[in-house]
Amino acid sequence: EATNGREAVSGFMEHQPNVVFLDIHMPLMSGLDAARQISTLAKANDKRCQIVFVTAFDQYAIEAFEQGAIDYVLKPYDNARLQETVGRLQDRLGQGTTVSPVKSLDAVLKLLGERLQPGGAYLQWIKASVGQSVRLIPVDDVLYFQSDEKYTCVAMGDSEVLIRKSIKELIVELDPSRFWQIHRSTIVNTRAIAGVVRGLRDQADLKLIGRNETLTVSRNYTHLFKQM
Repeated sequence: EATNGREAVSGFMEHQPNVVFLDIHMPLMSGLDAARQISTLAKANDKRCQIVFVTAFDQYAIEAFEQGAIDYVLKPYDNARLQETVGRLQDRLGQGTTVSPVKSLDAVLKLLGERLQPGGAYLQWIKASVGQSVRLIPVDDVLYFQSDEKYTCVAMGDSEVLIRKSIKELIVELDPSRFWQIHRSTIVNTRAIAGVVRGLRDQADLKLIGRNETLTVSRNYTHLFKQM
């Protein structure tokens, strides 16, 4: 197990596994960057390694991974879906092949990278309608995003605005080294975190800089804060 992309690469170097499961959005190094490094290391050591991505973002995962080079598992997943993946992995490892004739791993990673970063860059500005005008908010000023039915609340140090962009859309466009999803309805700016208070049942609450409220971290995302 690894808590970030860098640890995943180090773990591969140490244990030399045949299969690696990677989340796409991880701190310090994204799953895509970790996959590229692991792929390079595997080739340099003449080793076969199958990479499976675990992701919550089906809007690009299915298109990218149906190329056949690597598999994907959509979160939340169940045992039946994992068993299907294990079966595919066993078949590929048994055949002694690491890539599909349709697309190489590098090609699929490039495709997915383009989908993750529209225009080649992460989101820099948030557009919010305020009365009859449009306000441009630098993402650096945002402390967190939180969905509210049809809208998403954009919280800053001294104000809040509502936008129509969903959490699902935002997490794909934001820099994953800066913005972490901590709940299905919440994304936090890591630079806005003042402290972490651990609770019961593997949950945690985040204290924020310049705000009185706390943000709840669901169990699916508490691993992000293990080293804090």
